[in-house]
Amino acid sequence: MARSVLFVCLGNICRSPSAEGVFRAFAAGAGLKIEADSAGLGRWHLGNPPYGPAIRAAAARGYDLSRQRARQVSGTDFERFDLILGMDDDNVAGLEALRPAGNTTPVRLLLDYAPDTGVREVPDPYYTGDFGTALDLVEAAALGLIDAFRR
Repeated sequence: MARSVLFVCLGNICRSPSAEGVFRAFAAGAGLKIEADSAGLGRWHLGNPPYGPAIRAAAARGYDLSRQRARQVSGTDFERFDLILGMDDDNVAGLEALRPAGNTTPVRLLLDYAPDTGVREVPDPYYTGDFGTALDLVEAAALGLIDAFRR
């Protein structure tokens, strides 16, 4: 199983930094040493912290996203990480378009690790305003991912 994971969304200011923060907290709580990072497909927010409402929603649940800074996915991420997880189908398609020739790093949907949620994609709270639901889904997937790492 992977020992490093990259979480990816469109701009790296809501969903993927939340997934990184939640997963880091869960992995630490489980005593697992797994490298985790997040990135975006776009460059609009490079160097910026996560979106304020995302930081506040995560903080209300005990997750600190304040030190994270947005970055863009690069081809080297496919070599650096053992597993890359997109928040939605568009993210996965964008990642596949960036995949270097011959690379076999698994690229999956985050919610593949939370099949009981009844949804496949994490809705973008930047547009929906529903940071609570996004965190609920991210937490469910993080638990499933921790279980997968333990197996």
